[in-house]
Amino acid sequence: MRVQQISIFLENKKGRLARVTEVLGENSINIRALSIADTTDFGILRLIVNKPDLAYKVLKEAGFTVSTTDVIAVEVTDQPGGLSNILRHLDKVGINIEYLYAFVTQTASSALIVFRVEQVDEAIKILQENGVRIVPGSEVYEI
Repeated sequence: MRVQQISIFLENKKGRLARVTEVLGENSINIRALSIADTTDFGILRLIVNKPDLAYKVLKEAGFTVSTTDVIAVEVTDQPGGLSNILRHLDKVGINIEYLYAFVTQTASSALIVFRVEQVDEAIKILQENGVRIVPGSEVYEI
């Protein structure tokens, strides 16, 4: 039920992001979702890719500072309040969301939201108990 996210520390310099995507492309790794948090000097690029283990390996070999993180992907109905309903379940039990980002699936009726929480197993349990569809990594990697 967990999804493996690749995080890359990038100096805020010309060409660094292009080099990451070049390394991934050279190794037939497809980006499924991404998020960038930046400051003046550096940024953290977070990726969901179709081959997370290979992405970690080739980026490390290319000299990047890389880590992996377990995140949760949930299906959210594409309607007003869809995300709010999910967040409410986590809030009720005191699970804090460190960050999240979204991407659209091939169907227009839903989106996927990627969550980073400290208590991954507890969050999965609470969401499943409340009828929220947790999307397994194997499915997310193939979107």
